[in-house]
Amino acid sequence: MYTIVVYSENHVGLLNQLSIIFTRRCLNIESISASACSRQGVHKIAITCRSDAAMMDKVIKQIEKRIDVIKAYLYTDSELVYQEVALYKVSTAKILAENQVEAMIRRHGARILDVTPDYTVIEKTGHNDETEALFNELKRYDIKQFMRSGRVVVTRSPIESIDNYLAMRESQMPKP
Repeated sequence: MYTIVVYSENHVGLLNQLSIIFTRRCLNIESISASACSRQGVHKIAITCRSDAAMMDKVIKQIEKRIDVIKAYLYTDSELVYQEVALYKVSTAKILAENQVEAMIRRHGARILDVTPDYTVIEKTGHNDETEALFNELKRYDIKQFMRSGRVVVTRSPIESIDNYLAMRESQMPKP
């Protein structure tokens, strides 16, 4: 699994342009998340995809041709710290009928966000396999809704990758 991190300005239509790059190469986007990053005015989009390094390098080159893209980077899992958030809505009645649910939630490092007479919402933060493991255990409690976020990432580098790139670009600009 590879993670592409795209730094861009926050412009309408960029996500569509990025999606087309993957579609043209018959690549499936496994997850996607976007938000502002540590640099004012710059947004960070994390896209995960299964492919080989050569194909991902081609994808990076195509992404960087987009006008609104400042820079794109390709990472392996070992170069990142990453998490996903999963929310599970399950039947409160089924949870109350068994007394092992609290121990299961603790064992998975999850927490309860909301309880009503009809449903209970449980949150789990972790890697995909961890959120999937909790999903499999909660199936017997009548999962009413489930949603997992895209991968949220930071690099293992002490600074944001875009900072070095922008500093280098600024140093190459002619002085007035």
